[in-house]
Amino acid sequence: MYDPLTLESTLRATSPLLMVFLQGFDDENRTRQAPGLPNHVSWTLGHLALTMHRAADVIAGFNEPQTLPTNDWVHGDGTAGDPSRYDTESVRLGSRPISDAGAYPRMRRAVEIFEAGIDRLGSEVASASEASLTREVRWGSRTLEAGALVQRVIVHNGVHSGQIADLRRALGMPGVIG
Repeated sequence: MYDPLTLESTLRATSPLLMVFLQGFDDENRTRQAPGLPNHVSWTLGHLALTMHRAADVIAGFNEPQTLPTNDWVHGDGTAGDPSRYDTESVRLGSRPISDAGAYPRMRRAVEIFEAGIDRLGSEVASASEASLTREVRWGSRTLEAGALVQRVIVHNGVHSGQIADLRRALGMPGVIG
């Protein structure tokens, strides 16, 4: 039912899609928000990276979240991020982005951390057996098949790419597709 290589390639395809919408975002505007829109670019990149790392933990068979790379992540109170690392609490589900750029990685680092999340989850999916992708896993308050979790993460990346497209329009940035 789930082909690991198809899931992996589809997941990896979300990265260049999102990268198109990052054109024009830099260290100066990475934490700008627009009225009525929920997120800024730096929060979004960290949120997606964290989600992909947590999904990779599940795909790998862990029941509890694993320790994240300390060069990319700090486990703080939501304010411990810095210009090179995200604080896991600042980008988790239910967190709210803040405008303090010093609490988030610089733009280039944020992209690197996002790409590390893609690489980790992609690698876990590529090495998963078809049978392991049909096993039931817990994700938040839900139970679903591991392969369906990967599909959900793919859609999640797409939803947040759309939010960045909306943010671009609201900030008066030029279009990037066309």
